[in-house]
Amino acid sequence: MTSWVGRTAAEIATAVREKRATPREVVAEHLARIDRLDGRFGAFRRVRGDAALAEADAVGDRADLSELPLAGVPVAVKDNLAVRGESVRNGSAATPDTPVGQDHVTVARLRAAGAVVVGLTNVPELCVFGTTEGVHGIARNPWDTTRTAGGSSGGSAAAVAAGLVPIALGNDGMGSLRIPAANCGLVTIKPGHGTVPAGIGNGDWFGMSENGPLATTVEDARLMFEVLADEREKHASPPATRRIALSLRSPLLGVRVSRPYADAARAAATLLTGAGHDVRPAEPPYPWWLGTTSLAHWTAGTAVDAEGLDPRRLARRTRVHAAVGRRFVRSVRSGDRRAQLRRRLEPFFAAHDVLLTPALARRGPAAAPWHERGWLRNLLANTTYSPMTPPWNLTGWPAMSIPFGALPNGAPCAVQLVGRPGSEHELLDVAGQLEALEPWRRTAPVG
Repeated sequence: MTSWVGRTAAEIATAVREKRATPREVVAEHLARIDRLDGRFGAFRRVRGDAALAEADAVGDRADLSELPLAGVPVAVKDNLAVRGESVRNGSAATPDTPVGQDHVTVARLRAAGAVVVGLTNVPELCVFGTTEGVHGIARNPWDTTRTAGGSSGGSAAAVAAGLVPIALGNDGMGSLRIPAANCGLVTIKPGHGTVPAGIGNGDWFGMSENGPLATTVEDARLMFEVLADEREKHASPPATRRIALSLRSPLLGVRVSRPYADAARAAATLLTGAGHDVRPAEPPYPWWLGTTSLAHWTAGTAVDAEGLDPRRLARRTRVHAAVGRRFVRSVRSGDRRAQLRRRLEPFFAAHDVLLTPALARRGPAAAPWHERGWLRNLLANTTYSPMTPPWNLTGWPAMSIPFGALPNGAPCAVQLVGRPGSEHELLDVAGQLEALEPWRRTAPVG
C-alpha cells in the first residue's frame, strides 16, 4: 500500500484527482501520524478526527474532484482563524470555548479547493511572541525538540516540519510565519498587504498582519498561496535576471547577526550570482527609530486584541505587553511612521528587485514555559533572535523565508527574500531557483 505521509501537497492532490488515492485514506494516514507523534511536538491544540474524516468523504464525493487544486490534502489551521464548528482560542484561557458558525475566508478558500482541515494548531497567547507556549502546551521544533518551533505560527510550523500535515495555514504580524518557518526548515511567504484576505484579530494589527502558507517546497507554497489569493490563472514567468541586494546587517540597532545565518545568506548570494542574477552587497537605509516603532506597533496590536478579555485570565507577559501598547494605540493608528518608512525604502527597491538577508539573527530560544517568565525577558529573547522580519510588516511588502544551509547542530538555517509590492511570484521564482540549486530535506527525521 502506498503511504501518503511525507508526500507534498501537489503529489497528494494529483493522486486524488486521478483517483489513485481517496481523501479518506490520505487523511486517515495523517491523523494516525498525529496521534502517534504529536505528543513530542505540541503542534495541535485540537485534532478534528472524525470530523476531518467526514470532511474527507465529502471531498471524495464532489463532482468537481478532478479540478480541485488541493484535492484531499490535509491542512492544519492556526488557532486564531475561524474553522466552522470549532472554537477559536487564540492560545488563551481568556477566550470563549464556543464553536463558531462560519469559516474564515482563507479557510473557506482552502476547503473550496479540496483541502481537509485536520486540526487547529498551537499558538502563544494572542499570537504575540516568537515562541509558542501557554495553556495549550509548548510547540517544539521537530529538528531539535529542545528548541522552540518559533511563533506565533509555531504549531503550524511544527506540524508541517514533523510531516503531520503537508501544508498549514498561519499568519504574520511581525514575522509570525517567517520566524517559525526559519526555525523549522520550511518555506513560507508573507504576502503583501491586500493580496490575501486578512481578518486577523481586532484589525489585523493595524493592517500589518497577513495570512499565508507553510510548506516544505516552493511548489506547495505557491500552490497554497494561489488558492489563498484566489488566483484563477496559473502563474508562469520566464527566467529573468534580477537585481538582488545582499544585506547582512540587522535592521535593529544593537542586535548582531550570528555567523551561521550570515554565512547562509552569503552562500545563497553566491548561488544566485552563478545562476545569472546581478547580486551585490547593499544595505537598506533602515532608520534609527525602527526599533522603537516596531515595539510600539507590536505592543499596540496586542492592546487592541486584549480589549474585552478578562485580564485575570491572561498571562502576565501578555498583560504587560498590552499595558505598554495602550499608550501607543492612537499614534500607531495614524500610520505616519509606516508611511515614512515606505518612503525611505522605496528608492532602494527602485534600484533592486529583491533583498536577500538572513532570516534570523540566531537559532531559536529553548522550548520552555516562556509564558511564565517576565515580559522583559521575553522581549529580549524575541528581539535578539528575530530582528530581520518586522520592517516588512511595517511597510506591508511581501517577504519569504526559505531553508538554506544548516546550523552547527544540523538543524536547518534559512534566508529571507523581500520584494516590492506585487512581487510575490517574483520572490517565489527566486526561491524556486535556490531550491533547485541546493535542495533541502523537507521534513525532520522524526520516525
